[in-house]
Amino acid sequence: MFKPNQKTIKNEINLEGIGLHNGQEVSLTIKPSEPNTGIIFKRIDINDNNIINANFNNVVEPVLCTQLKNKNGVTVSTVEHLMAAFYGEGIDNAIVELNASEIPIMDGSAVDFVDAIRSVGVVEQSEPRKFIKVLKKVEVKDGKKFISIEPLKQDLIIDFEIIFNNPLIRTRRKELKLSNANLSEIYNSRTFCLYEDIDNIKRMGLAKGGSLDNAIVVQGNKILNEDGLRNRNEFVLHKILDCLGDIMLSGNRIFGCIKTSQGGHALTNKLLKKFFSNKANWSLENFENNEKQNENSYKNPVAIGA
Repeated sequence: MFKPNQKTIKNEINLEGIGLHNGQEVSLTIKPSEPNTGIIFKRIDINDNNIINANFNNVVEPVLCTQLKNKNGVTVSTVEHLMAAFYGEGIDNAIVELNASEIPIMDGSAVDFVDAIRSVGVVEQSEPRKFIKVLKKVEVKDGKKFISIEPLKQDLIIDFEIIFNNPLIRTRRKELKLSNANLSEIYNSRTFCLYEDIDNIKRMGLAKGGSLDNAIVVQGNKILNEDGLRNRNEFVLHKILDCLGDIMLSGNRIFGCIKTSQGGHALTNKLLKKFFSNKANWSLENFENNEKQNENSYKNPVAIGA
């Protein structure tokens, strides 16, 4: 029987960059980790209580990024693009060490993380990979915004709609089906903002490291970045990238269909908390203990890295 096992990176990865929101220079090291350890963040600029588990229950203040905090108040921010790279590239276990409170934004997308993972390679481990199977539909609404998750056999679909009162961004909708997806455009899609929102974002103490080198800035019907868009769906595809990274905080890959309109970090986190609060909504499965499955029952749920 086909049994996809857990995976980690083959060798250590070292990256440097700037935090989008805190503006600090940060050195990042990603190390291989043992099976069943998941993704672990370690703040090496702090001596004690510096471990933060990548779990949706540790999310705090998910405004314009996803921030995690441990029980001692130690945080790590803007984890979503790296987590999306882990999801897409099939990485289940890794230790992420950093010497600041924020993952570097790089170019505003996940492509640098993906390239780094591919450059060192992936190793299959001895333990089977677990999957979260959606049993019941769960929905969260916030005015006109909503997000839901419902059963889907042996695959993950993210159906995402954005609605902006901007002549360039407008209303756009895309669906990602991971079993047959080429994730290149999603990996390459950068974070974005409206020019008129920048002053307010900075008043919130955010985007201190933001620039045209790591974000798309839209003013009216113009893109201020000299090279323009990387693809015509870059805005909505970046939102799918964020969503993929945020659901990686569930700890295991999901078989289900996620639909959202005007979603974001906060709404995705509310969905995960509501979904996992009732065991009737989900079950945890792996290939090793499911004797009813034949060798053709499961296709690769992430399409790449497995």
